[in-house]
Amino acid sequence: LQPLPTSPAADVRSPNVQDSSLFSSPARSPASEFDVSSPLTYGTPSSRVEGTPRSGVRGTPIRQRPDLGSARKARQVDLQAEQPVVDEIVTSEQSLGQKLVIWGTDVNVAACKEKFQRFLQRFADPTAKEEEHSGMDLSEPLYMQRLEEMNLVGEPFLNVNASHLKAFDTELYRQLICYPQEVIPTFDMAVNELFFDRFPDSILEHQIQVRPYNALKTKNMRSLNPEDIDQLITISGMVIRSSQLIPEMQEAFFRCQVCAFCTRVEIDRGRIAEPSVCKNCNTTHSMALIHNRSMFSDKQMVKLQESPDDMPAGQTPHTVVLFAHNDLVDKVQPGDRVNVTGIYRAVPIRVNPRVSNVKSVYKTHIDVIHFLKTDEKRLHRIDDEKDQKLFTEERVEVLKDLSKKPDIYERLSSALAPSIYEHEDIKKGILLQLFGGTRKDFSHTGRGNFRAEVNILLCGDPGTSKSQLLQYVHNLVPRGQYTSGKGSSAVGLTAYVTKDPETRQLVLQTGALVLSDNGICCIDEFDKMNESTRSVLHEVMEQQTWGAGEAGIICQLNARTSILAAANPVESQWNPKKTTIENIQLPHTLLSRFDLIFLMLDPQDEAYDRRLAHHLVSLYYQSEEQVEEEYMDMAVLKDYLAYARIYVHPRLSEEASQSLIEAYVDMRKIGSGRGMVSAYPRQLESLIRLAEAHAKVRFSEKVENIDVEEAKLTNQPTPRVSLKS
Repeated sequence: LQPLPTSPAADVRSPNVQDSSLFSSPARSPASEFDVSSPLTYGTPSSRVEGTPRSGVRGTPIRQRPDLGSARKARQVDLQAEQPVVDEIVTSEQSLGQKLVIWGTDVNVAACKEKFQRFLQRFADPTAKEEEHSGMDLSEPLYMQRLEEMNLVGEPFLNVNASHLKAFDTELYRQLICYPQEVIPTFDMAVNELFFDRFPDSILEHQIQVRPYNALKTKNMRSLNPEDIDQLITISGMVIRSSQLIPEMQEAFFRCQVCAFCTRVEIDRGRIAEPSVCKNCNTTHSMALIHNRSMFSDKQMVKLQESPDDMPAGQTPHTVVLFAHNDLVDKVQPGDRVNVTGIYRAVPIRVNPRVSNVKSVYKTHIDVIHFLKTDEKRLHRIDDEKDQKLFTEERVEVLKDLSKKPDIYERLSSALAPSIYEHEDIKKGILLQLFGGTRKDFSHTGRGNFRAEVNILLCGDPGTSKSQLLQYVHNLVPRGQYTSGKGSSAVGLTAYVTKDPETRQLVLQTGALVLSDNGICCIDEFDKMNESTRSVLHEVMEQQTWGAGEAGIICQLNARTSILAAANPVESQWNPKKTTIENIQLPHTLLSRFDLIFLMLDPQDEAYDRRLAHHLVSLYYQSEEQVEEEYMDMAVLKDYLAYARIYVHPRLSEEASQSLIEAYVDMRKIGSGRGMVSAYPRQLESLIRLAEAHAKVRFSEKVENIDVEEAKLTNQPTPRVSLKS
């Protein structure tokens, strides 16, 4: 009898084992073997995988397990026997199929496959939201519709919601959470058999891989402990850094330098087991590694930081290292907020790379199975192709009907920050900032690029809701960053060079402005920011890039972000006896880069104070339903903004162009008689961006005079600061 190993990693398979009937599906011939795979390290597709449903299609990518090489088969033991099942005993699946499980688990392969196929064929969720399953019949089996869609699209990945699995079969869900290394490959076999039985003529890039997500065993990053090792978990956070693509060897190719005999060796637990003796000529130490004949897979290291909502008071954010493989590489970028589903790993640290001794303290990481971007309460991203498919024809018709209403501009602005009293003009300006202008790229003609982002500065007395407006915008937009002027440095806003703890190489760590690319960066206490920190904003606010040249790293980073800044006057209170420039005291070069500057003053008026107090008190005694009835639904506002930013790209008409020219000339005339410059060409570009944004509000592809007039009105609440020439 073969001794029972003490751990799955010590399992040694007898070379004489050929019994594959124990791992076959009840509906298929016993020729199908259960290849112990891992849902983690996706390797190069191998044609040597046997038992595939279609021999003409490339095999499933080798999903190696760190503890068991993919060349070994899963060992099974009899739960009802005191001794482990002898490998040489020939046993039929009918007699012992329900008793045999993979060693170290309670997973029976045949039963697990049968349960999962039943789940795919029967599960339906009539109570699901239509937004989650757009274009699908909720009364029909959900995942069978997904397989039909997969047959048409050709993407060999099936995302399975773990909460659906728990609602259908609690025991199968428990096995998935506790033994993902064994269960997920079993799911792969089950879905491939079901798919190719239903669509025998379908051709995919490789066989279907199941990706579970939304595991109910969701852990806070701080509460991860040794009990979670090798289990399926889901955590949330924000991506702060992603490494470059790293090639990881999956299969080594050796050739004898004496007789040219060639052999392939699977990578076992990250080690290359070099053959010491050639099997052909018995020469020792003659095998040489041939790199260009070896098989590699893509790998990327991603660093995930704890989200502010999950942090205890007074604590610094925690980080965790993620490893993404193959098609998951470059799925997320720094600044994305994601839910990560994967397997929690612990890896020993060697005392010395040349010695096999390891420390008692282990390093942990997560091998990623699924990324889910979580911005449900935020706007859709412009550059996300998936978000461009969210709008059904019915939803588009509703949005277009809404855009034809004459008061749509006022309705949208009143839906922004409804808890803040009045400030309608400021809300309209922020609304235009959310829509943005039309980005124009004339680099191929040598005229450069023209930014579409609108920058806004809020300046005024304390207690006028400046910070609340910033917080609201930060919570609304994706890739939004919030920072304070006093606590920010120049490198913290842009990027800085640091040493990678994994590779010990110098890498560029991005800051708030770069992380908010294609978003909005909210900067509070702008007046308290020192001069050296404010100087980095000049390039970002106009050229939308930031050039880095430090420690041998020379690059140009995209920072296509809108700036929403809030500042207090010099004396903390606005002094009406001083001019605007004396109250703000910001450099002229920086002020000219703001498209809109709003003054938020606290008037000394009894009637205004009474209305404001009534509004504040009503926020406490009114219920949420009463408040929501008065304003537009946030889901409608989110979709309206997203559709306009993605699909509406207005261009200037001839009449609007002439109106813009006249408006710019009038702005220049204001200070010409006193020998002062009241407007720069940047202010003309600001008017163009504001007019384009107002055209987006109407879903219009053409900028008309009404848009130019509204842009001029938006620019009037605070007259453009006069700057001496």
